[in-house]
Amino acid sequence: MAWTGSADAPPTARIHALAPSMHAGERRVAEAIVHDLSATVESTAQEFAEAVGVGRATVIRTAQTLGFDGYPQLRVAAARELARETPSDEAGDGSLVGTLRASTDRFAARLGHIVSALTEESLRAAITSLDEAGRVLVVANGLSSPIGLDLVLRLTAAGRPAEYLHDALAQRIAARQMSSGDLCLVISGSGANGASLAALGAAREAGARVLAITSFARSAVAEAADTALIIPTIDGSFRDELVHTSRAGLMLVIESLTDALIAHRGSRGRDARETVLRELGSALRE
Repeated sequence: MAWTGSADAPPTARIHALAPSMHAGERRVAEAIVHDLSATVESTAQEFAEAVGVGRATVIRTAQTLGFDGYPQLRVAAARELARETPSDEAGDGSLVGTLRASTDRFAARLGHIVSALTEESLRAAITSLDEAGRVLVVANGLSSPIGLDLVLRLTAAGRPAEYLHDALAQRIAARQMSSGDLCLVISGSGANGASLAALGAAREAGARVLAITSFARSAVAEAADTALIIPTIDGSFRDELVHTSRAGLMLVIESLTDALIAHRGSRGRDARETVLRELGSALRE
């Protein structure tokens, strides 16, 4: 028996209603979800299956029995249920300024955290790929879209022309037309955006290399990329990615990555920057 009730019903309510009719394996998964909603949010389907002692297919089947398309949708619903139950930790002194100050203080305290997962090897591979690619296509959707556009502008100013298309279908078409000497750079905070994954798949089928910038090492985007730069969320949790959806960490690292690319390109990078400054000078009017 599968869930036929309200689409707004939280996961635990669905489980309480359906548990008696579930198969033994599904019931074990359901009990684990009720026992620890946070673990449900933070675990991939494979990780959750290993923790419960069942197969990954059983976890996915349980999510579908509960009325979700799959496990990712269950994770989002679990995060939403937790958000309803957990008060915000950013209230500050209750004023608007206090709330903003608490939020910025929280971010500042975790600045070092956002580069903790980067390695010298992954950064060198990313910069080399950007420098040597014949063509660079930047793929970004949802809240990552503004970062994609910003990165293209920065790369162009660094003398490394790149392209970004706002339409998800146009991204897939462009990715399909890439070749082995090209680079598809995918930006996705969650690492699970369907439109970005579709474009990534098209680029791989075309033979292009893929560089991913995301917040989760075991996300679909990271695992499908040739090189992945992992920029953890402020709290390092999938729930935080869903609830706060901050892209500030990604933006900060991308700005620094562009500076590193300019330095790597030597005289080419310096010449490009000089050209940009000349154009800025001629565009400004007193």
